[in-house]
Amino acid sequence: MGGGAPISVQSMTFSKTYDVEATLDQIRRLCSAGCDIARLSVPDQKSASALERIKRESPLPIVADIHFNYRFALIAAQSADCIRINPGNIGGGARVKEVVKACKERGIPIRIGVNGGSLEKRIEAKYGSTAEAMVQSALYNVKLLEDQDFLDIKISMKASDADRTVEAYRRLRPLVDYPFHLGLTEAGTAFHAAIKSSIALGALLLDGIGDTMRVSITSELEEEVRVARAILRDSGRQPSGVNIISCPTCARLQSDLKSAVDEIERRTAHIAKPLNLSVMGCAVNALGEAKHADAAIAFGNRSGLIIVRGKIVGKYDEGELVDRFLEQVERL
Repeated sequence: MGGGAPISVQSMTFSKTYDVEATLDQIRRLCSAGCDIARLSVPDQKSASALERIKRESPLPIVADIHFNYRFALIAAQSADCIRINPGNIGGGARVKEVVKACKERGIPIRIGVNGGSLEKRIEAKYGSTAEAMVQSALYNVKLLEDQDFLDIKISMKASDADRTVEAYRRLRPLVDYPFHLGLTEAGTAFHAAIKSSIALGALLLDGIGDTMRVSITSELEEEVRVARAILRDSGRQPSGVNIISCPTCARLQSDLKSAVDEIERRTAHIAKPLNLSVMGCAVNALGEAKHADAAIAFGNRSGLIIVRGKIVGKYDEGELVDRFLEQVERL
């Protein structure tokens, strides 16, 4: 993570971690959806003890999410691939030193997790609930680890609003060289979380900021991964799968463009290779977009042209156009 590594997508299980079978089932679901890293909450002794078997059977690397009780971090460090803590809230320098020692022994990193809603009281008293407060919290916690000669660090700074989150990451980026985990916390339901995360994470990715990310959604596990992958793809940072270019329709339309686009999207969902597909409803922009697409449909009056990498390969009636088009896409 960091450097030239691909930007990884994370998500988090919501099962009780001590329920090993349920947790492994959710991790497998995440893996199938295209997730790279799974984070598990470790709020108690039973959950910490369950990590050994979970790690043994998990298809994904495991991040153990620890709050307050450093002993759970010591247990988790024996199995997990990363420990997520806020060093300032686990009870002082001696406990931080023990966690660092355990992570050093196994060669695993620590993720510093700063949350805009739970900042250190002295920092919040000075800076309020601001982006600068999040930056100061991150720097404080980084120093706690650096003072133990521990540099295998990644940092997240999450607020529940886009502007504070973006400002915090932008302010911290020139000050440290560590990898950043991007995300908004408590982002909400699928619709609102997708919009807020697209604004915040998209802006940071376009700035060249971010090494790993999570889109937090109050929804099914797979939805988080789907939206995260779409943000990576549509920001241009990590092209994958099909990108469909289609017009919003107008009075020039003479065919059922919406049904065609819906069917193409459904029947190309399995494709991992980056492909630009243009499906346009009239001649005004269709041929221009087709020049830049891997494959394109240019609709006319109840029929359409199929264009592959700039060359017309056929004209078909509307009823068979999508099937013929998808044959070309599968060849690509």
